[in-house]
Amino acid sequence: MTLTIGIFVFDGFEALDVAGPFEVFSTAGRLTARQGQPPAFKPIMLSQFSQSVSGRGAFRVVPHGTIDHHPPLDVLILPGGVMDDANDEQVLSWVQAQQETVQLTASVCTGAFILGWAGLLPELATTHQEDQELLAATFPGTRISQQRFVDAGRIVTAGGISAGIDMSLHLVERLHSRELAEQTARQMEYDWKQQPPEAPPGDVGY
Repeated sequence: MTLTIGIFVFDGFEALDVAGPFEVFSTAGRLTARQGQPPAFKPIMLSQFSQSVSGRGAFRVVPHGTIDHHPPLDVLILPGGVMDDANDEQVLSWVQAQQETVQLTASVCTGAFILGWAGLLPELATTHQEDQELLAATFPGTRISQQRFVDAGRIVTAGGISAGIDMSLHLVERLHSRELAEQTARQMEYDWKQQPPEAPPGDVGY
């Protein structure tokens, strides 16, 4: 069975917040296909509108679909970046609707603010180190962890930028197997920073 991973993109997204998870799930899918199995994962990019989207540093992508036209998703990933276009009523309604059907929703970096605006931020979460204080002030019901990612069940949040790769490998392990996650990290020649998914007592910044 192939799981569809939807990655939301918007003008001003952080490039590695998108490209890192996309590469993890794409590589994991290729590895399972190479073993004669259906690809474990199929990542796709989705935008609010159909035109190309420009991230930070003029990193441009052409989404595979829009939030109104896409296949059913198993996982939704919300990247960070310049968040002006992400705090949109149509986008937040879509995120809320997806949460009703996906296995889990994950954020990278300031993508945690999308979760908060949508009313989905868990009691314990994380974001980029420079934005942790603002996230805590904006959503006082959430405690902020210093870990690179926090697995709160159906909501998973990651710290800044490269932490999204560590979180995505964790999700490969959670949704498929540890063996595939380790194979994926080796294929990417990436030093996977693993950690317990639960934040220990006292590991809270704000």
